[in-house]
Amino acid sequence: MEIVILVAVIAVVLLGVISGLVVSGRKKKAAGEKPESTQATTTAPAEPHVGEEATGTAEAPRRTIEEVGLPPAEAEAPPAPAPAEPAIEEPEPSAGRLVRLRSRLSRSQNTLGKGLLTLLSREHLDDATWEEIEDTLLSADVGVAPTQELVERLRERVRILGTRTPEELRALLRAELLTLVGPDLDRTVHTETQGPVDRPGVVLVVGVNGTGKTTTTGKLGRVLVADGKSVVLGAADTFRAAAADQLQTWGKRVGARTVRGPEAGDPASVAFDAVKEGTEEGADVVLIDTAGRLHTKTGLMDELGKVKRVVEKQGPVDEVLLVLDATTGQNGLVQARVFAEVVDITGIVLTKLDGTAKGGIVVAVQRELGVPVKLVGLGEGADDLAPFEAEAFVDALIGGE
Repeated sequence: MEIVILVAVIAVVLLGVISGLVVSGRKKKAAGEKPESTQATTTAPAEPHVGEEATGTAEAPRRTIEEVGLPPAEAEAPPAPAPAEPAIEEPEPSAGRLVRLRSRLSRSQNTLGKGLLTLLSREHLDDATWEEIEDTLLSADVGVAPTQELVERLRERVRILGTRTPEELRALLRAELLTLVGPDLDRTVHTETQGPVDRPGVVLVVGVNGTGKTTTTGKLGRVLVADGKSVVLGAADTFRAAAADQLQTWGKRVGARTVRGPEAGDPASVAFDAVKEGTEEGADVVLIDTAGRLHTKTGLMDELGKVKRVVEKQGPVDEVLLVLDATTGQNGLVQARVFAEVVDITGIVLTKLDGTAKGGIVVAVQRELGVPVKLVGLGEGADDLAPFEAEAFVDALIGGE
């Protein structure tokens, strides 16, 4: 019985193996057949040949480096030329500059002189006429006290003179105005040290922004260079944007070096460094452009006093020039009073005097401060800052030759 069971098992196993082989063969046959529609139409790539049947690829003839040649080397671009330094200018000499600019001054100032001459030429000079003369002087910013003095002297001179020819009136008015302006005042800009001290003269330029303070400092540098002096500029107006750049541009035009500090830095520190470096270089003059915000700002006015004290640690300040805008009239006198309380003003610079018919401000500001007008600005040109000359100024007022 056992033999029968063993034979049956062997038979079942064999039958399973044979069935598996048959099924596997059918699947392979079915996978090898492809439908005609899907057969590739392209020719199968040829099999690569080996051995003697293989054909080598034709090599291109090789050339040497000399035959090929190297590409030409690119020419190096020439270095960009350095920006040319501005040519050093030769300013006009300061002597007689106001005389040369007198016609420019007279065009705007003749209102005062001609008005007075017209009134004085009337046949009868009654009280109403003298009041008109007073009004003319006051409108020209001469000031109340100087106007009263001038009118009294004119009335006395006219009464004594009697008959009045145009020439006599012109001479009379010229003499009285000249006395009022002050022909004997010392109008020298002091740029030389006192005594045997070996250091440059120091000039502080003060004033409210907008009066032309920085421009005046640059123009004054030109005046001094024209007079044969070496100049160092100190850009101590560190609070106004581009003030240092503006001053440096003025200096470059005449060969004067500018000492400057960081924007919004300490003005006193810049002023100190300018004097120190000017001394080391052996310069003749150091011009310091100070900060000039509103004079009503107490802190800023204190700062101006600090600048002067710091500079004086190296020696006394030789000149303090206050820059005033001639067109501001009585407001300029208010500014003058405040600045005079902080620093000892030694001279006045009147700018924009060519643009106003109020030339009497010269008299008023001198009376207010007790110091002379030393320089006047008569235009936008680089050489339009002139030393003040009393006779040339009065001649311009009355249109004299």
